[in-house]
Amino acid sequence: MMPEKWVQSLFLLVVGIFTHASGAFVGINIGTDVSNLPPTSDLVAILKAHQITHVRLYDADSHILKALSASGIEVMVGVLNEEVLSIGESASAAATWINKNVAAYLPSTNITAISVGSEVLTSIPNAAPVLVSAMNFLHKALVAANLNFQVKVSTPQSMDIIPRSFPPSTATFNSSWNSTIYQLLQFLKSTNSYYMLNAYPYYGYTKGDGIFPIDYALFRPLSSVKQIVDPNTLFHYNSMFDAMVDATYYSIEAFNFSGIPIVVTETGWPWFGGADEPDATVENAETFINNLIKRVLNNSGPPSQPRMPINTYIYELFNEDKRPGPASEETWGVLFTNGSAVYPLRLSTSDQITENSSVVFCVVKPGADSDKLRDGLNWACGPGQANCTAIQTEQSCYYPDTLEHHASYAYNDYYQKMHSDGGTCDFGGTAMTTTNDPSSGSCHFAGSSNSNTSTGGLSPPVAFGPTNPFEGSSSSMHSLRLQHLISAAFFALVLL
Repeated sequence: MMPEKWVQSLFLLVVGIFTHASGAFVGINIGTDVSNLPPTSDLVAILKAHQITHVRLYDADSHILKALSASGIEVMVGVLNEEVLSIGESASAAATWINKNVAAYLPSTNITAISVGSEVLTSIPNAAPVLVSAMNFLHKALVAANLNFQVKVSTPQSMDIIPRSFPPSTATFNSSWNSTIYQLLQFLKSTNSYYMLNAYPYYGYTKGDGIFPIDYALFRPLSSVKQIVDPNTLFHYNSMFDAMVDATYYSIEAFNFSGIPIVVTETGWPWFGGADEPDATVENAETFINNLIKRVLNNSGPPSQPRMPINTYIYELFNEDKRPGPASEETWGVLFTNGSAVYPLRLSTSDQITENSSVVFCVVKPGADSDKLRDGLNWACGPGQANCTAIQTEQSCYYPDTLEHHASYAYNDYYQKMHSDGGTCDFGGTAMTTTNDPSSGSCHFAGSSNSNTSTGGLSPPVAFGPTNPFEGSSSSMHSLRLQHLISAAFFALVLL
C-alpha cells in the first residue's frame, strides 16, 4: 500500500503545483444565436489568433467540438435546461449524454468541465428537485469512463439566489432553496469541483436605483468619500464584481462549507442599448472588460479569500443578434464575426492593445479549383481593389510563381482591407482563414507582424489568459521553477 499511496501523494502534489503555477485565466462564452456565425474553422482561428485559452459552450455543439480538436483550448460544454429533467431522472440518459458529448471527443478536444443547465433555480425552478441528481448521474458516468479527474461537473447560478448581496458578510442564499443548495455544495465538495457564478455588475448597477456609483461597477478608482466598506468586516471593496464574488463565498460559508472555489462563468457589459439603456455604451463596455481582465489576471481573490483567484469567462465572444429582448441583449460581444474587436482590448496586463483589425490571414484552400482561383484572383486585383503590385513579375511576392501563391496574396490583401466593412474570406469557396503567417523571405503578407505595407504592421494579439508554461522560450523560467518545485516535492515525499 505504501508505494501506491506514495505515488498518489506525489501525483496530487504535482497537480497542485501545476494548477497553482498556471495562475488565473480569463476565458470567453461562445453563443450561437448569431445570424452570420463564421465557419467553425474560422472560429477556432479567431480564438487562436487572440490566444484565448478557455471557452464555454452553452451546449455540446458537435461542429465546434470537432473544430476545437487538437487546439489545446480548454472547453466547458453545457447541458441545456431542457435536458436537465431527463438526465436528472435517468442514469442511463446521463451515461448516453456523456458518451455522445464528452467521451466521443476526448482526448483530442480538451473538455474539462460540464455546466449543467443555466441558472436552473431561477429560470426553470421545476427542475430544481432533480438538478443535483443530474449532476450526480453525470459524474458517475464520468467515473465509469475514467474521465472524472479530467472533467468537472457543476451548474451556473445567478446572483438572484442571494436576495441581499451587500454587505457581503451577511449574504445568504434564498432559504427556499436551502435543501437543493446544500446538496449542491455537498456534491461540489465531494467531487473537488467548483461553484459556477454568473455575476453581472451591469445589472447590479442599472437595477440598483443609484445606490452605488458607476465607477464601482466599472472597476474605476473610488474617491475617499465614496469608498465601499463592509461595516462588519471593514473590508474595502474596489469593485462590485469583487463584492458579488465575496457575497457568494459568505453564502457558501453560511452552510458550513469551505474550500469550494468560485469560477465566474458569465460577466460582461453591453456596448449598445435602447433609449432606456443609457449605460450600455462602447466606452463603458471597453472600460469594464479591460479592467475586468486586468483584475482577474492579477491572480488574487476577493477580500475574504485573497488567495483564491477568480477565473472568469467573459460574456461573450460575438454579438448574438438573434436574441430576443431589449436592444442591449444583442451587443455583449467583444468581437465581430470577422475577428475584429468591437473596441480596443487590453487582453493582458501589458500595454499592448488589439485594435479593430484583422487577426487572421486569408489564404487559398488546399485543392481549390484552378478556374475558380483564377476568377478569384482576377476579381480581387480588379473590382476588389486589392493591391497586387507585389505579385507582378520580379516583385517581392512574385515567387513562388504559382496561381495558389498569387491568389493567396491577393485574397489576403483584400481581406485585411475590407473585413471590417463586411468583406469575407470566401472567394467562391476557394479561400480560408488561418493564423499561420504565410509570409516568407522578403514577401510580407498584410497583417503579419513584420509587414511594412500600409495595411500590415499589426502586432499579434495578447492572450486573454496566461499562455501554456511549456510553450516558447518566454516560459523557460516557469518551467525551471516547476522543475525545482517538483524535485523538492519528490525529495520531501521520499523522506516521509
